[in-house]
Amino acid sequence: MSNIKLSSNGLPSFTCVPNIFIDKYMTNANGEYIKIYLYLLRFMEKEDQAFSIQHLADIFEYTEKDVLRALSYWEKQNLIGLEFDSADNLTNILLKNPCQADSCDLGNPQKNFKGDSVKEEAGSGETLNQKDAYTLEQVEQFQDDEAVQEILFITENYLGRTLNTTDIRTILYWYDGLKFSTELIEYLIETCISNGHTSLRYMEKIALSWTEKGITTVSEARAAHAMHSQCVYGVMNAFGISGRNLIANETAFAEKWAKEYAFSMDIIKEACRRTISATGKASFEYADTILTNWHKNHVHNLEDVVKLDTARKGKTSGKTREASENAQSSRFHNFPQRTYNYDKLEQQLLNTTS
Repeated sequence: MSNIKLSSNGLPSFTCVPNIFIDKYMTNANGEYIKIYLYLLRFMEKEDQAFSIQHLADIFEYTEKDVLRALSYWEKQNLIGLEFDSADNLTNILLKNPCQADSCDLGNPQKNFKGDSVKEEAGSGETLNQKDAYTLEQVEQFQDDEAVQEILFITENYLGRTLNTTDIRTILYWYDGLKFSTELIEYLIETCISNGHTSLRYMEKIALSWTEKGITTVSEARAAHAMHSQCVYGVMNAFGISGRNLIANETAFAEKWAKEYAFSMDIIKEACRRTISATGKASFEYADTILTNWHKNHVHNLEDVVKLDTARKGKTSGKTREASENAQSSRFHNFPQRTYNYDKLEQQLLNTTS
C-alpha cells in the first residue's frame, strides 16, 4: 500500500489533546480507535512526513483493516478527513479542529437498544463492528437487565478483573447484535476460559464463527465444540503432537477432513499413520494429499481403503509384469545374431564323415 501524507489545518506542533475530545468523543469510542487518533496527534510533530497503514498496524499489532475501521470511525465523527486517489487508495489524512467539528453535524452513529443495527463502511468496504456504535446510555440500559448483570458478574469472576466499558460493549454486541441468549453467552465465556483463552477478542471470534454456522442454542454450540475437540485432539494424538496446540492452518486441515470430507477418526488416523511412515514427521500437507485422494475415490471406511490399496497394487503389479516382459523381449531382439555360411558348414560336415 502506498505512503500517505498527513497534514493539518491548524493543529499545534506539540502533542495536545483538546478537552472537547476527552469530554465528548473519547467516552463513546472504542479504546483501539482512541489509540489510533492519539497517535495521529503525536505524529503531527513530524508534519508532512509520510507513513502507511501498515506502519500504524505494526505499531499497535493491529490488522490493516482494524486501522481502516478506526480511521473511518473518526471520519464519521468529523474529526478527520480522508482523501483517496482514483484507485481508492488512501492518500491523505486531514486532522480537523475538534472545536470546529463540534459545531457541525457530527454524524454520531445512534441506534435504539433493540432497533436496527447501525453499519458503517470502512475504507476497505468492510462493515464496521456494530459494538462501536453503542452509547454510554445504551450500555447503562444493558447493565440494568438482571440476566445481563449475572453474565457480567460471572465474566468478572472468570477474568479476575472489573470489566471496562469496551468489554461491556463487546458483550452487548453478542446479546443485541448477534442475538445470543444469556445462556449462550455464558457457555461461550465458560468454554473459552476453560480452554485457556481469556481474551474477549478471541471470544468474539468464536461468537462470530457460531453466527456464521447458524448456532443459536447452547446444545448446538456444545455439539459443535465436542466435534471440534474430538477432531483436533484425535489428530494431535495420531501425529504424536504434545506440549502445544495446533496452529490455525493445522486446525483448518483437521476440520476439513472431519467436516468437509466427513471422514471418521479411524480413517483420519490411518492417513496420519501413513504420513508418519512415509515422511517421518507430522506433515499435514502430506496427510491432506492422502485424504483428498481417498475422498475423490469415495472412501467411506477402512474397508474401502483396503479395497483401494488392493486395486492399486493390482494395477502396479500388472504394469511391472508388462514392463518386465517388454524388457525381456527387448533383450532377445537386441542380442547380436550370428551369421553362418551354410554351404561351408555342409562341406565341413561331409569332409568329417568321409
